[in-house]
Amino acid sequence: MVETHDGGGQLEVHSFRPAAAASIPGAQAPAEPAGVVLVHGTLVTDSLYWSFARTLSVLLGRPVHSYNRRGRGNSAPQPAGYSVETEIADLQAVMEKSGSTDVVAHSYGGFVALQAAREISIDRLVTYDAAVSLSGNLSSRWRPELEEAVTAGQLDHAWAHLVQGLGTAGPISYLPLRALRTLSVLSAQTRLGLEMRSLLPTAVVEMRAVLDADAHLHDFMKLSTPTLMLSGGWSPSYFGETGRALAGAVPAIEFAVVPRQFHEGPLRPGRRLAARIARFLSANRLPEERADAT
Repeated sequence: MVETHDGGGQLEVHSFRPAAAASIPGAQAPAEPAGVVLVHGTLVTDSLYWSFARTLSVLLGRPVHSYNRRGRGNSAPQPAGYSVETEIADLQAVMEKSGSTDVVAHSYGGFVALQAAREISIDRLVTYDAAVSLSGNLSSRWRPELEEAVTAGQLDHAWAHLVQGLGTAGPISYLPLRALRTLSVLSAQTRLGLEMRSLLPTAVVEMRAVLDADAHLHDFMKLSTPTLMLSGGWSPSYFGETGRALAGAVPAIEFAVVPRQFHEGPLRPGRRLAARIARFLSANRLPEERADAT
């Protein structure tokens, strides 16, 4: 558990480390390398990223620390004055406590991490489908019906509007609202579906935070953290459009598409995405260190 900087409580952190190499009995263990913090997206908890975190840790030969953002698991609830600044301070607290220098972030987490890189020290940053609002490009994704449905307790209706508005559920996103509501009812019979429904109020607050932090290209021009923005080849196009625009204007940012990956890439099995991220995070290390990590 990590104490928040604002006195709001604690953040639940889960750490993954590569298996230690065999050592001579009685010999002093080598110092642990600097870690990587993994920031999850909206409507989920960090547990869905544990397999990805383990894989990334093995590829890097470094610890990877994922944490539940506010309002999830055993972490503190979202405060009344919640904003992206809350998330930035929380990320900084986890980095300081875990001794981490790099950040990997997905979706809403990518939005948080990019904003954080403008204010705090991050050595290297990788985002996947970062949900950044650039010159109002995400305003059309916001549906007032989502918040109205959550307030009224109509969670199936709210889930349908969220999925349709964001388009992040692949082909399912294009189903009619009635069909999506039916899917919500069915998914609520599973542990994951029930958990997602319970997190809908946090999604409303987080979507508002994204729109409130709407930025322009010039706002990122002073960004100095080497940053790789990735987008899935099968992700909604607006993620890639934002990544290309930022990479074209900001020298510190690179952009690349990961073929045959959906928006939920970090949640799916496989090593391709983790390997692409590990290569970037290892780029500033000595050749022999990179070889050991792979």
